[in-house]
Amino acid sequence: MTIPRILIIAGSDSGGGAGIQADIKTVTMLGGHAMTAITAITAQNTLGVQAIHPVPTDMVLAQIDSAVSDIGVDAVKIGMIGSAETALAVAGRLEHIGAPVVLDPVMVASSGGVLADAETIDSLHELMGWAFVTTPNLPELEALGGEHELAVRGEMLLIKGGHAPGETIVDRLVGPDGEIARWEGSRIHTQSSHGTGCTLASAIAMGLGQGLDLPDAIARARLFVRLALRGAPGLGGGDGPIGQGTVRLDLAPSMRFNQASVPMIDYAASRDFYEDLGLTLIVDSPDQGYARFETPGGATLSIHGESAVVYFECDDLDARVAALQSAGLAFDSEPVAQSWGWREAWLVDPAGNRVCLYEAGENRRYPPWRVTP
Repeated sequence: MTIPRILIIAGSDSGGGAGIQADIKTVTMLGGHAMTAITAITAQNTLGVQAIHPVPTDMVLAQIDSAVSDIGVDAVKIGMIGSAETALAVAGRLEHIGAPVVLDPVMVASSGGVLADAETIDSLHELMGWAFVTTPNLPELEALGGEHELAVRGEMLLIKGGHAPGETIVDRLVGPDGEIARWEGSRIHTQSSHGTGCTLASAIAMGLGQGLDLPDAIARARLFVRLALRGAPGLGGGDGPIGQGTVRLDLAPSMRFNQASVPMIDYAASRDFYEDLGLTLIVDSPDQGYARFETPGGATLSIHGESAVVYFECDDLDARVAALQSAGLAFDSEPVAQSWGWREAWLVDPAGNRVCLYEAGENRRYPPWRVTP
């Protein structure tokens, strides 16, 4: 079994919301092995940054060399760099690592604390020259020179649109020849968004380390962040951390068994039974005779109809169905988009049991009509 080896070069967040701590949680939840080169130690929490202590450049390089020489690297994520001297030195090391680099140009913490001075920000251009993709938010983009200037320099950018007004967030992948892809999503209103940028960049690095192409790595990383925002634990008195640990069965390896449906006779009796059993009701549709519950581990269970169904979620449903058809399996229906936000393909096993292959993204656990506690 191979496991993606992700080298994270970033600062430590003592509150655990961002930085190295968020990076390690993200890489671990996505099935990778996280290695670290800590560039700075910060004293911070959800209310702000109280102190910063840069790690000497030689020690940052020693951490990088230790990981590279023994374990190897499949992708690199760079966050808070600590100092201009460290940025330039790390750029020199990247030449010899030979793995895709995701650069998150961290300048200001979510709480407002300044994490990079003018000289350090200027030195980020050297790191950008080695980055496979750089992930600035809108203020960071302007601080680095703006979209046009960076495009002229040939940079690959994932421009994050969270700082723009409006209820729809647009993230754009832009290269020297213009826009390559874009993603839109509804704004998730929450007090807990600390670490979103770190998490996104680390999740992209994980995807690249696994061999995904850049747009697919970004799409999965965005979904990971959105699910973690929805699962935020609500800690602290300010900008709280997001919930990477709650993203369990949403982005596990493809063909994951994370949903089942069982028949029912009396809707209310079945719904009450599973709530009494300790499951969380997330969809309650008595008119359709359908309810869905979430278990503590993240799997979901539905009551509906007159027969049981097992569900396997696939990251690329069309490719999975095509491969199974080539292997001789017959499908009752090929992938079809449903009104409830899932895409589904159906077949039966030799005993007549119904099986559904599907993809749902956020809509498995967080449909627009999710029951409010």
